[in-house]
Amino acid sequence: MNRTRWILLVAIALAVLAFFAFDLGRFLDFDTLKAAQGEIEDFRDARPVLATVLFFLTYVLVTALSLPGATIMTLAGGAVFGLVWGLLLISFASTIGATLAFLIVRFIAREPVQRRYGDKLRAINKGIEREGAFYLFALRLVPVFPFFLINIVMALTPIRTWTFYWVSQVGMLAGTAVYVNAGTQLGQLEGPEGILSPALIGSFVLLGLFPLVARRVLGWVRRRRIYKGWQRPDRFDRNLVVIGAGAAGLVSSYIAATVRAKVTLIERHKMGGDCLNYGCVPSKALIRTGRLLQDIRRSRDYGVQSAHAEFDFAAAMDRVQRVIGQVAPHDSRERYERLGVDVIEGAARLKTPWSVEITEAGGATRTLTTRSIILATGAEPYVPPIPGLEEAGFLTSDTVWGLRTLPRRLVVLGGGPIGCELSQTFQRLGAQVIQVGRNPRLLPREDPEFSDMLMARFAEEGVDLRLGREARRVETVGGEKRLVVVTTDGTEEAIPFDEILVCVGRAARLEGMGLEDLGIRTERTIEVNEFLQATYPNIYACGDAAGPYQFTHVAGHMAWFASVNALFGMFRRFRVDYSVIPWATFTDPEVARVGLSEQEARAKGIAYEVTTYGIDDLDRAIADGEAHGLVKVLTPPGKDRILGVTIAGAHAGDLLAEFVLAMKAGLGLNRILGTIHIYPTMAEANKYAAGEWKKAHKPERVLRWLQRLHSWRRG
Repeated sequence: MNRTRWILLVAIALAVLAFFAFDLGRFLDFDTLKAAQGEIEDFRDARPVLATVLFFLTYVLVTALSLPGATIMTLAGGAVFGLVWGLLLISFASTIGATLAFLIVRFIAREPVQRRYGDKLRAINKGIEREGAFYLFALRLVPVFPFFLINIVMALTPIRTWTFYWVSQVGMLAGTAVYVNAGTQLGQLEGPEGILSPALIGSFVLLGLFPLVARRVLGWVRRRRIYKGWQRPDRFDRNLVVIGAGAAGLVSSYIAATVRAKVTLIERHKMGGDCLNYGCVPSKALIRTGRLLQDIRRSRDYGVQSAHAEFDFAAAMDRVQRVIGQVAPHDSRERYERLGVDVIEGAARLKTPWSVEITEAGGATRTLTTRSIILATGAEPYVPPIPGLEEAGFLTSDTVWGLRTLPRRLVVLGGGPIGCELSQTFQRLGAQVIQVGRNPRLLPREDPEFSDMLMARFAEEGVDLRLGREARRVETVGGEKRLVVVTTDGTEEAIPFDEILVCVGRAARLEGMGLEDLGIRTERTIEVNEFLQATYPNIYACGDAAGPYQFTHVAGHMAWFASVNALFGMFRRFRVDYSVIPWATFTDPEVARVGLSEQEARAKGIAYEVTTYGIDDLDRAIADGEAHGLVKVLTPPGKDRILGVTIAGAHAGDLLAEFVLAMKAGLGLNRILGTIHIYPTMAEANKYAAGEWKKAHKPERVLRWLQRLHSWRRG
């Protein structure tokens, strides 16, 4: 806490102590007020302006310092100034005083509280940013909630000061009027408790319910406005129509069928979506072939003096297709129809918020009406507008699987996860890979040491890294294709290639579904709220089409929220939870992460400390010839709670699962350290990382006393 905060805190503490030390509260007592009512009224009559100013300033001071007595002063205001003038004075004085209390607490406490507990308060902060005025209004209407406590709690949140002021002014008006009016009848009151009759308490409860009812009414009006011009069907053919049979669409339709809803799943191309047909499955199958070839090259490290492989690239690509075929039944039409899903092969187009037109493979069309729609249309490789690229021809992560001849020189454009996985794999298969990226390092979302680790391995294996370069154009000179790039100093550099593989990201599929006809808002993805609702509340989007994470496992995670909200949102809705999202890049070494990286924590101003454990020291890693990598854990200073973990090394994606569970369940490093891990396994790396944290936080004073105890016991 800085010096100014300390000075303000001490000053307020002294003022509060003085209030109690000199028993100033006796002047804010009900009996005292009744006894002195005549004298106070005489003073008001003699000096009306001074009396008004003194009363106003005293009320502001009492509320600003959260002192007891505001209720008595409200009664006094009614008794002395009458209903109208008293209400005007007290309404503004109480709001100004509350706002001063709000600002004082915000200045002293909000920054340290948010810094220490920001991750735990994230959901509350987002709720206040979104609907803070509504929550504050509801609290102000019900005087059961302590006046000063509301000021303090709201000061710790992101609510704007002006919002706090005007909502407090309006929200407290009804309750203030009741107390001021009671003050006008001060002579008939036996005590302050006489104000809160059962009828009055009931009235306050009804006032508290008012914003809830108003919220429902406003929601109804908003929906009427959104759906204006559309005719809602009286009956529906389906409870749910899901467009897209990738991970998000499959999970959505599976959940709907499980709860016995009538659901139709529409897919215009291949069941299983990108992950099965172009992404996760084929890439990991080819990565396995590359890893086998690399192991053969390292055979002498394992005592095998001679090992040779006759590699057939076309056969390896055929194996990729066989793997896809073996996995495909998990996502097949037949399986989902057995589960109770109505599967249609065709192109879907939204006609109204409740109807979908389907053009089947043979050209026939039909229209289904449905209560809810889930858009799970996935994403496709983004191809930047590089002059000459289209004419020269290019590959993407979707089309590369059609290759049957290994390129001699392969340019991989992009330094993200997809580009890195395919660069290393094709280099291991025998191509000369030139990887070009605009960022000066690979995997720029990860911390620099992990990028450095991967870049060193790539260089060791022969990948030609050309980073910090901007692709300018593609040209053909003398029958040779060249990618012209610009370096950081502005000079041009020509890179010859036989094939170019574009891996610069993926863009959501937004075209051809009628989104623009319905006015559904899109930017890079379909815009959704925290419940995954698009522009129309009965239309949801999830997976890569909605973002913000383009991972298969996140698509399935989002699909649960989308389908449950679509089917049961009239009873209860669930906000999608992105608090613990893991991912991995399946290079060698693998790089896996959950939670914050160090560069993200620093950018967000989150206090942290770092614990690391080098996998080169792990017995199993040494035995396997995989003694390389790192476990890096971020925790709050002095705490074992996990903010984020990054692991690089063999099977990093598998090792990360323990930390993912720990973060989800709120378990810290002490619990991981106290868990038995099988020896010798790679998973021991997690335990040893927890041990490094414990070692750094050992109680030195206690250990010194124990040393003395043991010395004394030895005599």
